[in-house]
Amino acid sequence: MKTYRIAVIAGDGIGTEVVPAAIEVLKKTASNGGFACDFTDLPWGCDYYLKHGRMMDPDGVDRLMMFDAIFLGAIGAPTVSDAISARELILPLRQRLLQYVNLRPMRLLTGIRSPLAGRGPADIDMICVRENSEGEYCGLGGRVHAGTPAETAVQTGVFTRQGIERIARYAFRVAQSRPRKMLASATKSNALQHAMVFWDEVVAGVAKEFPDVTYVKYHVDALCARMVTHPQTLDVIVASNLFGDILTDIGSAISGSLGVAPGGNINPDRTHPSMFEPIHGSAPDIAGKGIANPIAAIWAGAMMLDHLGERPAHDRILAAIERVIGDERVKTPDLGGKASTKEMTRAVTDALA
Repeated sequence: MKTYRIAVIAGDGIGTEVVPAAIEVLKKTASNGGFACDFTDLPWGCDYYLKHGRMMDPDGVDRLMMFDAIFLGAIGAPTVSDAISARELILPLRQRLLQYVNLRPMRLLTGIRSPLAGRGPADIDMICVRENSEGEYCGLGGRVHAGTPAETAVQTGVFTRQGIERIARYAFRVAQSRPRKMLASATKSNALQHAMVFWDEVVAGVAKEFPDVTYVKYHVDALCARMVTHPQTLDVIVASNLFGDILTDIGSAISGSLGVAPGGNINPDRTHPSMFEPIHGSAPDIAGKGIANPIAAIWAGAMMLDHLGERPAHDRILAAIERVIGDERVKTPDLGGKASTKEMTRAVTDALA
């Protein structure tokens, strides 16, 4: 029987609640699918930082290379600066493990009401392919003259031809696999005359390799507006690190809740493990209350199984999610109900049958 080795970083806040819930679903799916998942817990995160002065072990990346995939809950806590928690764990893992694709589905599921009046599931069905290893989040820059009136901060974005070409090709292939075969590129070349003009040129060059895909570029501010006013006109979006981060938060918001939004940090070449996570963050305001929605983590787990080659298992989990959400009898507070994390998890595991 095939066994997949999964590193688990539950992390902080509700991550420690939704990850065990998702693992329960993954184990049941595996037992019915003829494969197994061997989960190894790694206690990294903000609590670990407060005890050890670092977000993860010094050899953390090397240790992760031993696994087939990484399952992440959430990173962040009021006790540790976000600049530390993200910069010393999430971003290094994405960069050093060559997870250059951030893949985020944005769908309005039947049974969830969008904040956009009159919109249904047919109107909101998008996926964002976000560049995940360079761009605005590469970390280059610094500050000088600290504490003086002349204090200056410089943050540098890095865009390479290789980086843009590979993310664009991945996005076009995703668009090819979907019925509408449409790709929107997020740019701001009217203001960023170097980086974004370069982005536009490279993406347009890659577009010639995919004549069956309808390609349109939008200034990112106009694209944000379009996601709200005309979401039905969008299918696949390709975006830089910063733009993709912002656009996918809008996408999950119009899909009804951050609690249902999954994400994958993908190494398409499979030379390093990929990492899967809900995108909702650690939510310290509800942590420990047992009311966090586990759907995003469960869906992220399904994406992980798909990446590992277990597409039927992915489909079974997603079908179970859709049955539970569509039934509307079990809803966590973010969806307008009163169900607990455990109750929602039990509903999904029951629906797997």
